[in-house]
Amino acid sequence: MNSSGHPAVQKSHVAVVTGGASGIGLAAVKRFAGLGMRVCVADLAGPRLESARVAALAAGAPEAMAVAVDVADVAALRALADAVYHRFGAVHVLMNNAGMQPGSNIFDTQGNWDRILGVNLMGIVRGSQIFAPLMIAGGEAGLILNTGSKQGITTPPGDPCYNISKAGVRVFTEALQHDLRNREGCRVEARLVIPGFVFTSLTAHGRTEKPAGAWTAEQTVDFMMESVEQGDFYILCPDNEVTRDLDAKRIRWAADDIAENRPPLSRWHPDFAEMFKASL
Repeated sequence: MNSSGHPAVQKSHVAVVTGGASGIGLAAVKRFAGLGMRVCVADLAGPRLESARVAALAAGAPEAMAVAVDVADVAALRALADAVYHRFGAVHVLMNNAGMQPGSNIFDTQGNWDRILGVNLMGIVRGSQIFAPLMIAGGEAGLILNTGSKQGITTPPGDPCYNISKAGVRVFTEALQHDLRNREGCRVEARLVIPGFVFTSLTAHGRTEKPAGAWTAEQTVDFMMESVEQGDFYILCPDNEVTRDLDAKRIRWAADDIAENRPPLSRWHPDFAEMFKASL
């Protein structure tokens, strides 16, 4: 296959994937490579980084490079852009996918929030701010894929910093796409990837076998590419437990907490939990 149906995702074009050494990022690296794209894998330093580069070549990439990057470091992101443009020239696809979920609590005293927000939110913001102007100036078709989360939309209790970081990714990506579509002559666009339950190192929590309810990273990337081709901005991925219809009901309920002036997170409030269940 030489094309995804999107003008940015074409044979010999260039894709950059942060968090590309494992999980959804690695599956995307292999998919772009299989389409004949030249690929840059960006991730933290370590043996998985080189393994991902080799995997890209094995999957069909005519060229692949690996760059060690901490996306919370703005200087490192600028160095990544310099390295890719020096090696490959124009970038056509940027997938800001690097993320972490170590857990968080509302009264964090360990500085955990700074690190989570630095990677999950500011890594995507700064990555877009650094690459997008270069992609726009190149005048070619471009695609920015930012990985969010359903937890950034329905914000379930238990991991507030992760939820905040992913809510920020959604809001930023919406604003980014609005800006891009209103720039005269701009051929770059942004999409928001919203994975479901995906079995990766981020979600394994010690498990070695995929739970029945989870999708694989490859299934998620398959859905992402299909959604890109049909023009979706919100790439809301289902899984083996949650359908698109159930996602929609949960999202509407969360929005109606504001519209109906209910208590926040009313899905989990003792006075509203049964009402939510009855609405499904």
